[in-house]
Amino acid sequence: MKSIGIIIGCIFIVISFIFNIFGLMGVFPLYITAPPLFISLFFTTYLINYRNRFKGYRMMK
Repeated sequence: MKSIGIIIGCIFIVISFIFNIFGLMGVFPLYITAPPLFISLFFTTYLINYRNRFKGYRMMK
């Protein structure tokens, strides 16, 4: 499941990067093309870095 999310994230990064290049050329406004690129980068790095971490034992009072 994790690898499918990473593959989808990478595909979304490529698509949003091409969309952002169109924004730099003036076809689309940059304030529309920049957020999808940021969100796709954030989503993909979150999936790569997320793991189940041991957070310690809770102290019983």
